[in-house]
Amino acid sequence: MKTYGDYLSGIFEGHKVQKISVDAGFTCPNRDGTISTGGCIYCRNDSFSPGYCDSGLSVKDQLEKGKNFFSHKYPEMKYLAYFQSYTGTYNKSIQELSKLYQEALEVEDILGLVIATRPDCISDDVLELLSTLNGVKPIFIELGAETSHDNTLKLVNRNHTWEEVENSVKKIAARGLHCGIHLIAGLPGENREMILQTIKRTVNLPVETIKLHQLQVLKDTLLLQKLESGELEIPDFTLEEYLELCAEIVKMTPENIVIERFLSQSPPGMVITPSWGLKNYEFMSKLEKLL
Repeated sequence: MKTYGDYLSGIFEGHKVQKISVDAGFTCPNRDGTISTGGCIYCRNDSFSPGYCDSGLSVKDQLEKGKNFFSHKYPEMKYLAYFQSYTGTYNKSIQELSKLYQEALEVEDILGLVIATRPDCISDDVLELLSTLNGVKPIFIELGAETSHDNTLKLVNRNHTWEEVENSVKKIAARGLHCGIHLIAGLPGENREMILQTIKRTVNLPVETIKLHQLQVLKDTLLLQKLESGELEIPDFTLEEYLELCAEIVKMTPENIVIERFLSQSPPGMVITPSWGLKNYEFMSKLEKLL
């Protein structure tokens, strides 16, 4: 099974590459009232934002702090600037986006950009800008799809459609940009068959990577409130069931598509369920043994 590290090494000629998260002050159209408010019902941005990621600092300063964080342990490491927080192509003009992205690309040892965004936030102007930058250093788009089922997308307050995902992926790939999809297994109302249907639909698109993880129910989220009130239910996967699901997903995924990860690890104090108590490498060891 080809790893995400192998995938990056092939693009960057053997360099070890680490993502450094950046918070550039974006928001989302389902937060600011454009299509909804409140954001995705499961989202808690501070559950995946490292300490060096601070919207009060410039992009350059955040990246330098991130480099300092990793360089003590991995002095030869190179980096990707990861616009991870919220929607990294939204609520800023093309001029503002260009300035932010250029600032990141000019930082020493930054080899490219990873931009997390939504399928309904990729305009032709944004694609033109990213295509131009891709001629300088590689640009990776991480497209938040989460599921291929429109009812679920509405239920969790994302409010885009799978058709928009398909159209955006095709446009991104046509521009020669590296395209990956972010998916969540175990969303409200979904079962194993629905998850596998999403995988089947995803691998038929021109994507290079899939970033998958289990749904985590976090404190202080609307998802937790709806579960406690009985308004929603989620699949209650055991670790063994989730491992078996991931093994099936690996078998369904062509060799040209890399699965970046299978497990999310929010800070334990924020997590209500599932509490499997595994690090990513421990999970991967179990999955490889099962495969």
